[in-house]
Amino acid sequence: MPELPDVEGFRRVLAEHAGKRIEDVVVHDAQVLRGVSAQRLRKSLTGQRFEPPRRLGKWLIAPVGGRPETLVLHFGMTGSLSTGPPHRHDRVVFRMAGGELRYRDMRKLQGLRLLGESGLEELLAGTGPDALEVPKGRFRELLPARRQLKAALTDQAVLSGLGNLLADEILWRAKLNPRTPAGELSPAEVDRLHARMRSTLRTAVRAGRVPPRASWLTGHRDEPSGACPRCGTALRHGRTGGRGTVWCPRCQPG
Repeated sequence: MPELPDVEGFRRVLAEHAGKRIEDVVVHDAQVLRGVSAQRLRKSLTGQRFEPPRRLGKWLIAPVGGRPETLVLHFGMTGSLSTGPPHRHDRVVFRMAGGELRYRDMRKLQGLRLLGESGLEELLAGTGPDALEVPKGRFRELLPARRQLKAALTDQAVLSGLGNLLADEILWRAKLNPRTPAGELSPAEVDRLHARMRSTLRTAVRAGRVPPRASWLTGHRDEPSGACPRCGTALRHGRTGGRGTVWCPRCQPG
């Protein structure tokens, strides 16, 4: 599932095409369009240019020069944005001078929106601050005291950008149990959680994904008999807040 580092990578791909004239928009599958028809999308974007895009959590926001609308992309569980060769799961293709930009998505759980200023504000109104940018003091204020840590970190209304892989990785690095209520953390533990979140995200952004490295929890979570890369204890698997969760019972007691 694309999380913050993946979407930041997609933002950089789109940024490389900012300023290039959109010669055509080909919609292969209109099921990924949200609130806009294929005809309107093509008419609105053809002949225009994307301005430098920005990201908020898992949302990719691309203003369109010369138009009052903004293209907003969400990648759901299987989406991507690339300049690679054609693929059978390409849903929308933006043809530009020098190449094509492809929105690819197998499961089509989210997609593309074309919104005016008020529509964009309404869409993002319930989104929490970006996990990579939130300062330490604001992070302390955001954590709901009664929510379990895993549920709080993955709630996009609390903090935007974190999914299962990142939340589990961050909590493992902070040595905090995913089921611990946020209100039970000491100030030092909250600060440690924020620091581990920032360092994990920075490394993952450089990699363009949550890297399945041998030194990371992510590198062992899917092994049938996965062991903690820090202490060697067998990893525990369960559900927290309805989400599949992996943790080390020794490093993350509770």
